Amino acid sequence: MTESRRVLVVGQGAREHALAWKLTRDGAEVLVAPGNAGTAAVAENVPVPPGDIPALVAVARDRRVDLAVIGPEAPLVAGVVDAFRAAGLRAFGPTAAAARLEGSKAFCKQILHRGDVPTAMYRAFPTAARAREYLAAREDVPVVVKADGLAAGKGVYVCGDRAEALAAVDALGGDPALTGAAQGILVEERLDGVEVSVLAITDGRTIVTLPPLQDHKAAHDGDAGPNTGGMGAYCPTPFVDDAALADIEARILVPTVHALRRAKVPFHGVLYAGLMLTAQGPKVLEFNARFGDPECQALLVRLESSLLELLDATADRRLEAVADPVWRDEASVTVVMAAEGYPGAVERGRPITGLDAAAAVPDVQVFQAATRRAGDRVVTDGGRVVSVTALGHSLARAKLQAYTAVRQIRWPGAWCRKDIADKGLARSRELLAAAPGDDGA
Repeated sequence: MTESRRVLVVGQGAREHALAWKLTRDGAEVLVAPGNAGTAAVAENVPVPPGDIPALVAVARDRRVDLAVIGPEAPLVAGVVDAFRAAGLRAFGPTAAAARLEGSKAFCKQILHRGDVPTAMYRAFPTAARAREYLAAREDVPVVVKADGLAAGKGVYVCGDRAEALAAVDALGGDPALTGAAQGILVEERLDGVEVSVLAITDGRTIVTLPPLQDHKAAHDGDAGPNTGGMGAYCPTPFVDDAALADIEARILVPTVHALRRAKVPFHGVLYAGLMLTAQGPKVLEFNARFGDPECQALLVRLESSLLELLDATADRRLEAVADPVWRDEASVTVVMAAEGYPGAVERGRPITGLDAAAAVPDVQVFQAATRRAGDRVVTDGGRVVSVTALGHSLARAKLQAYTAVRQIRWPGAWCRKDIADKGLARSRELLAAAPGDDGA
């Protein structure tokens, strides 16, 4: 696009830093509300929180914003896109009704069943007491316990037995941070297999499926510890080849979009499918209604063509007229560096060093998340602090570059997982060994 466009990115994490970085490269003038210390280097920060919808609308109107791009899930569920449209403003993202696909796991299950989309069997309960009664009466088998509402990626408990499941129900009912999310509780069968993520951009009719990823939700190496908002991702994943991706599009993405339209809640925006590759085929674990974090970072460094063109076309319901996106051949790896205590309480205000040195590592982008400026220093301001993202001619090279950059960044209590992309590397070795003509076949 030749003329400069003004885009408002809503949010303050590494996802929003990546969106602002890419949209600026596409030629847009970018505002970020409220942004962080990293977005301030590539865009203009506007001191409006993502939850203040009237103020966001006012900023967009006053600054003559051409398009608002909504990063986090909470304002989507709260109706930010509806408010923009009511004010005659353009926004990329689903309406509040469609964002219930992420905002209510029970609603998501209803849509999946309506579309005959494969997913785990489940039961939904309005209270913790009812969920406890059900678990106490059923066979002692592995299950997954979920808060029905939004829980910032932390309201999911994978339980090996009844005792763990009952403890999860108690945690959902007793944790003040999750009480609002526990508007109901779901108990699902636990699926076995490999977990992957497939994101698509859709205007409700046309679907543009993006390269498959694998993210890392557990806090510690080997997928140990509590669930987090995401500790890393890599793209593409060798667990999903072209044929498998076409199958996921046909059996999961397309039927979900059609089911939402039949339910009179057409979906426009990013449809993010969290999938388990089971022995019976791919099954949906959950749907998100926006770009994932850190998946967005791993995707956007590989996108050569215009992101702005895709988002613009989606907002105008003309996605069918846009050429397919062009992706770099290189693989990408994103490593999240977190503050001590995450995903629990963390101490803020710790000075960060080495950001420039990390960014100077070849093929690396450092996307900031929970950061702010304190005088001439950048300091921590939350749990997931930075997302170090690297490209490489191979997945192994991308991982090497990412961790080379990670080692440059320091603050008291900084930590990260050391095994991001290892499952993909192991799978690549398996495929190579099984290739025809290989001595290891």
